Amino acid sequence: MSKLEGNVLIAQGGGPTAVINESIVGVALEARKFPQVHRVYGAVHGVAGILNEDFLDLTQETTHNLEEVALTPSSALGSTRMKPTEDDCRKMFGTLQSHNIRYFFYVGGNDSADACRIVNEAAAQANYELRCIHVPKTIDNDLPGNDHTPGFGSAARFVASAFAGANLDNRALHGVYIGVVMGRHAGFLAASSALAKKYPDDGPHLIYLPERTFDIDRFAADVKDVHERFGRCVIAVSEGIHDADGVPIATKLQKHVERDDHGNVQLSGGALGDLLCDTVKEKTGIKRVRADTFGYIQRCFPGCVSDTDQQEAREVGEKAVHYALWHDLDGSVAIKRTGNYSVDYHLQPFENVAAQTRTMEDEFINEAGNHVTDAFIAYARPLIGSGYHTPARIRAPRVERAD
Repeated sequence: MSKLEGNVLIAQGGGPTAVINESIVGVALEARKFPQVHRVYGAVHGVAGILNEDFLDLTQETTHNLEEVALTPSSALGSTRMKPTEDDCRKMFGTLQSHNIRYFFYVGGNDSADACRIVNEAAAQANYELRCIHVPKTIDNDLPGNDHTPGFGSAARFVASAFAGANLDNRALHGVYIGVVMGRHAGFLAASSALAKKYPDDGPHLIYLPERTFDIDRFAADVKDVHERFGRCVIAVSEGIHDADGVPIATKLQKHVERDDHGNVQLSGGALGDLLCDTVKEKTGIKRVRADTFGYIQRCFPGCVSDTDQQEAREVGEKAVHYALWHDLDGSVAIKRTGNYSVDYHLQPFENVAAQTRTMEDEFINEAGNHVTDAFIAYARPLIGSGYHTPARIRAPRVERAD
C-alpha cells in the first residue's frame, strides 16, 4: 500500500496544561522523520487558526528550540474555546486540502475529538485521503477510554502540593480552610487533594465531588464534626458540586449566568468559596473560616510538573504519528495502564470519546460521599511523578510541667 504524501498539521484546543507542548513536539519531531512528510505546520489558536489559515512552519524550527518548548507549560501554538460547527469543519477541511495536508493531529479534550471526527468525515465524503488523529489532553481527566489523560498528573501534583501547604498552615493556626478546585462533571482533580495526607489527622479532612449530590446542611454537619475532633478542618471542593436537582451550587449566587461556546456554565470565580464560608460560619458558629479558588493557576504551574506526565504526553504525540503514518489509521489515542506502574497505548474510534465525559468510578469515592478511598490513592499516586516531597513533623516528647 502506497503511503500518503503531503503535509502535517498540528493544532491545540481547549484549556492549556503543563505538558500539552510535549504532545505537539512529540508529533512534530516524530513526523519530521518520515520521508513522505514534506512540511509540518502548526495552527495558531486551534480551530480559528485553521479557518484563518494562520500557520507556523515547524519544519523550519530547530530541534533544540522545540525541546525547550516541550518543557514549557501552556499551549505554545495558542488555543481556543471555539466550538466549530459542521460548516466550520467543512471550511477547515477546505483549508487542509488547499495546503495539501494529509495528516491532521488535534491535541485536546472531548470537543476536540468531536471536531477531529467531523473533519475526518468531511474528507471521506469528498474522497480526499486525510488521516485524522485526536491526541488526548485535559487536566479534568474525563476522557472515556483512557486510564488517565496527559495534563492531569501535573495538575494533580499542584493540587496535592497546595493542600499540603494549606494543611500545614491550618495546623499551625486552627480554623476552617476551603479550597475550590476545577472539575465541572468529574471530581478527579479535587480528589487528588487526598494525596497531601501523610498523618492520620492531616487534611483534607473532607472532599466533595460533582459525582455526588451536595447537601448544604450535611456539609455543615460534616465540618462541625471534624472541627470538634481535630480543632480544625481542611476541605477540598470541586467547582461543579450541585444540588439534588443538578443545579451547580456556584450558580446560586450569580444573577447572570455566563456560558461558553460549548454551553458550559462559567463556574470560575470566588462565589462558591464565599457561599461555603458563610454557610460554615452561620451553621456552626466557627469564626475563622477562609476559602481559596485555585482557578487557572492549577493548569500550568511550572514548579509542579510531573515527570510521568511529561513522558506520557510526549509518547501520545509520537504514537499518534505512528498510527497515522505507519498504520494509515484514524481515531483517538488512549492510555491504558499495565502493571504497577506502566502504560501502553491504543487507538479508539472517535465516537468513543467525542463529546463524551468520564466521571469518577464509584470505587474511588467513600460511602459517605465526602472523601476518597484507598483505591483512588493507589490509582493517582503514580501519576504525580517522582520527587514529591511529603511534610514532616517534630516528634520530640512534650516536657512535663514543673510543679
